[in-house]
Amino acid sequence: MRRTLFTRDHEDFRQLVRDYLGREVVPVYEDWRRAGHVPRELFTALGELGIIGTAVPEEFGGGGVQDYRYNVVIQEEAARAAVTLGGLRTHLDVVLPYFLALADGAQRARWFPGLASGKLYTAIAMSEPGTGSDLAGITTKAVRDGDHYVLDGSKTFITGGYHADLVIVAARTSIDPDNRRAGLSLLVVERGMPGFSVGRTLDKLGLTVQDTVELSFDGVRVPVADRLGAEGAAFSYLGRNLAQERLAIAVGAVAQSRAAIDRTLEHVRDRRVFGRTVAEFQNTKFELAAMSAELEAAQTMLDAAIAALVEGELDGVDAARTKLFCTEVQGRIVDRCLQLHGGYGYILDYPIARLYADARVSRIYGGTSEVMKIIISKSLGL
Repeated sequence: MRRTLFTRDHEDFRQLVRDYLGREVVPVYEDWRRAGHVPRELFTALGELGIIGTAVPEEFGGGGVQDYRYNVVIQEEAARAAVTLGGLRTHLDVVLPYFLALADGAQRARWFPGLASGKLYTAIAMSEPGTGSDLAGITTKAVRDGDHYVLDGSKTFITGGYHADLVIVAARTSIDPDNRRAGLSLLVVERGMPGFSVGRTLDKLGLTVQDTVELSFDGVRVPVADRLGAEGAAFSYLGRNLAQERLAIAVGAVAQSRAAIDRTLEHVRDRRVFGRTVAEFQNTKFELAAMSAELEAAQTMLDAAIAALVEGELDGVDAARTKLFCTEVQGRIVDRCLQLHGGYGYILDYPIARLYADARVSRIYGGTSEVMKIIISKSLGL
């Protein structure tokens, strides 16, 4: 179906991203996969090209255009090339919005030029070993000591933490026995601060190039000047960007589903069994036809949600509906595509195997499918 979401500027940007990925990333991607993370130089290179600074104000070297569609293009082109760009999605779609919304004038002057150029790379640390999605249960604490906070605790499942120069840490700065959500603050911890250490890289089922690490904070002295927003207001801040975070996961789900179908079409047209190509069997035709219809339904729903986000009208319920539907579609499509590859689909040399492994987390992070159903059911008065 014809998409009307993008303008000529977006399509020019798409060509820039596509050319860069084909020239600089695809030829070395297997090296990145073996290393378990992307090289730090990737983000500087993307910054030099203007790919990751589009939303940063012009006065700090960015593009000055807060248009989420540019982020969509990056995800779509990465999926098309069958590559993962480390934690770049988290940096752009999840972390950067906090800086743009909450940084004061001094913080903007310190950090925004690096965010625009790619010299500063970010992560966000919310999840803890004992809390998971229960942000109100955060136990990492920060005690005020003059012009600093003394930060102690640990975080896990931190995407992009391996390379991060700035980490937004959700920490408890006070306790209100009557309100578990009160008393949380956002502190920006800078790489190299004494007591801040990056722990082991977690060995995951999929997304092997997207580093996921543990972080620990042992008496880290964080300047009060490095706090984002007001003290004790973090819970409300964390909820503001959830719609975009969940939409970003849906964008990846649909883009990777399309990549899975495209790769499968190539395979079934080339692969011959019993004297015929796999594409000639009726079951293959029916399976791919059904997947194509389901993908177009997901794409149409997703594009409507993206348009709503760009207009500032996407609410949490519609973001939950979009994430739920698109990620569930992704799970079905990549599974069926792998099946059509036969034994080759189980070999990691084939992109479909990696797409299959990568897809599983889409229904978990950013809020599980079950959490999405809870949000949707509440909107129905249930």
